[in-house]
Amino acid sequence: MLWAGRMRLDTFGILLMLVHASAACEFGPFPYSITGIVCRMTKPGALLLNQETAQVIQAAFRNAKFPNITGERSMRLLGKVAYGLTNIQVNDLSIEQSEVELKENDAIHIAIKNVTAFFKGTLTYGYAGAWFFQLFHSVDFEIESSIDLQINVKLMCQRDQVAADASDCYLTFHKLTLHLQGDKEPGWLKQLFTDFISFTLKLVLKSEVRSATACGQRKGWFLCFLLAANFLEDEGIRVDISPASIPLIKANYLESHHKGLVRYKNYSDVLSDSVFSPSLLTESRMLYFWLSEHVLNSLASATFFDKRLVLTIKGEKLQALFEMEDTEVQRKVVQMIFQGTSYNDSVAKVWSLAHPQISVQPKGTVVKSLVAVEISIFPLGEEPLMVLYMEKEIMVTIQADYAEKKLVLHPLDSRIEFKVFKCAADPSGNDPSIRNFLQTMISVVGIPEVISRIESALTSLMNSKGLHLFEIRNPEIITRKGYVIVQLDFSFPNHLLLDFLEKRL
Repeated sequence: MLWAGRMRLDTFGILLMLVHASAACEFGPFPYSITGIVCRMTKPGALLLNQETAQVIQAAFRNAKFPNITGERSMRLLGKVAYGLTNIQVNDLSIEQSEVELKENDAIHIAIKNVTAFFKGTLTYGYAGAWFFQLFHSVDFEIESSIDLQINVKLMCQRDQVAADASDCYLTFHKLTLHLQGDKEPGWLKQLFTDFISFTLKLVLKSEVRSATACGQRKGWFLCFLLAANFLEDEGIRVDISPASIPLIKANYLESHHKGLVRYKNYSDVLSDSVFSPSLLTESRMLYFWLSEHVLNSLASATFFDKRLVLTIKGEKLQALFEMEDTEVQRKVVQMIFQGTSYNDSVAKVWSLAHPQISVQPKGTVVKSLVAVEISIFPLGEEPLMVLYMEKEIMVTIQADYAEKKLVLHPLDSRIEFKVFKCAADPSGNDPSIRNFLQTMISVVGIPEVISRIESALTSLMNSKGLHLFEIRNPEIITRKGYVIVQLDFSFPNHLLLDFLEKRL
């Protein structure tokens, strides 16, 4: 059951990373003040993961490469008997019961009970008798096992990372029996192998299970979805999720606190005034994420520095913006701005002049940004001509939902203030019809168009990290002054989970 133990730890990778011991970590007198991201998993979430583990363990067994087992033993009057077990594989596996218990300020207790597995392979043995009589033989074998496994996971912080100590591990063998060539009642020679090979196999399993934590941390596939560094990293932008304070292990939940500092090339930020407190989160849902307003602002700054806040619109998209309504005023303004040039020969460029400022309020997330818009036309046989340039300060309140595996952003009230306005059709700027039309167009069509592009980009990014593999139920994105709470229940279809896992084993 070595591999069952290993995969049990893999599946509980999220639990292992949610908490860590304080012995190897040093924090200041006010550790919550530097907390940018918090993850809380309640006991129902942990129990769900535990219940789903059987399929994961079976997938691990199908892909596992078991080590060969060799040994030698001297027998009185008979000489030496050497043996080797090769081509070991699992034929069948069943798990009757599994449990997880959270011990407050202690450890995560994982119990796997009545695990039955049938190993198959080849046994090669050689016997040298006292009177130079030799016997060498190779037979197929089957090992029938029934084991209970108890792991008491202690967690610690090493080099700003979480390490799990599973040396407090107990294996109880209810059955570990060797059958040769399918014979359920072996003769004296077969009984001899049954006794000392079973003994050797027990020692190997116990030794390997104690080192299974390292394997679990290396794979860590589950953590990659929830809070791993690569989930919060995209090209040159990454988020530092090293521990910010001592975690909480309660009877009903696990909670970890992370710095959440954004790193991008020479840009880095600091946080010293976080408003986080454990009382801000409840215990009614399976999983919670708490994000500081500071984290969102820093991500917006890094995205701006990486020149990602640039949008080019042309063709049908550009036409849809300027022909939102079929009125005489609209037709006149379009004719003036584009000077009769086709939309296919025109390009609009939208970009941020400064990094957006984000303020989280109970009504939603308020985004304030200074944006430039430039429209150029490409008349046939002539040089390109910029026909419109404007700079405007836009403030918009956004509420977010997650539905049908897509991020949905709802723009609410918005305010637009022109800072610079230059139009080739109105050099003096005295014609209010152009500016009024553009004001309406930006509010009614422009802002929703930009937000829809952001929705699509963020959804694609999250799905590239594996979010679409999970069934997220009744997610809620709650905004309060200075922070955001994401709370949800979850499950995952087995076939998607197994497909994802088998590609990584």
